[in-house]
Amino acid sequence: MSIDRAVLAFAGTVILLSLALSQWHSSYWLLLTAFVGANLLQSAFTGFCPLAIILKRFGVRPGCAFE
Repeated sequence: MSIDRAVLAFAGTVILLSLALSQWHSSYWLLLTAFVGANLLQSAFTGFCPLAIILKRFGVRPGCAFE
């Protein structure tokens, strides 16, 4: 799995988890969804993604977007 796919899979998992938690616990979990969405949007324009840096240090194969 490349860094690109790992970032997308992690973001999707966090979004779905925060949506589920907002239904069962507190609506404040939707702030996590907003944070992940904003991070995805800014990384699309800047190419900077903190998770991609962490995954690269762990030796995950780079993809096209996050080199």
